[in-house]
Amino acid sequence: MTAGDEFLSKQRLLVISPHADDESFGCAGTMARIKDLGGEVYVIVCSVGDLKHYDGKTEMVSGNKREQEFLDVMKYLRVDDYDILYRDADTHLRLDAIPRRDLIHKLEQESKLAYDKLKPTMLALPVSSYNQDHEAVFRAAFTAARPGVPSIKPFQPLVIGYNNTSLFWSLEREKFHPNFYVDITNYLDQKLHALSLHQSQMRDPVHHSSLENVEYTARLRGSEISVAAAEGYMVFRCVL
Repeated sequence: MTAGDEFLSKQRLLVISPHADDESFGCAGTMARIKDLGGEVYVIVCSVGDLKHYDGKTEMVSGNKREQEFLDVMKYLRVDDYDILYRDADTHLRLDAIPRRDLIHKLEQESKLAYDKLKPTMLALPVSSYNQDHEAVFRAAFTAARPGVPSIKPFQPLVIGYNNTSLFWSLEREKFHPNFYVDITNYLDQKLHALSLHQSQMRDPVHHSSLENVEYTARLRGSEISVAAAEGYMVFRCVL
């Protein structure tokens, strides 16, 4: 299944991002295309905070720096609005320690962009992975999107899961198998530039989180639907 201009132009997209940069790894091309077509785009980042990379060589990246990088991306992509749920050091990289009910409430009702307030027509979730924050956010965001009577609980017609560069390391039953595509041929450069603004998170070409690998993946997804570049998603719900 692919999404065309007419469909995307009518969407109010909400991207749920565990950390600043996940939204760009998975959805920056789609976000840019929807905005270009006149649709709406919103992002909830669950946590930003100080980060020491695993290589042991990089200096501590401050939460303030990561937040500023995120704000630069939001401005570049002309996102309509965004929200950051947690900025404290105790929460960052420990979202799995938050009671799931509390995280669900944030996404469903409490955030300024909560589902019940924003009423998105298109909801993009981070596909569950070995990363404990991604797992916690996916489960909470998925639960918050549970179906209900529309007159009582707002209903999101399209719920999809987006890719992450680390998903290759998954159990076989949890592998990422896209069945919904957005052609980003004309927006690949914007996707790569948006990611480059997350400067502190970019890695050398051999790393799976490098710009080179992101471009390779986009072109691979494009080849799967016979276009130059695409972003692939897994459909959890589609009501047209």
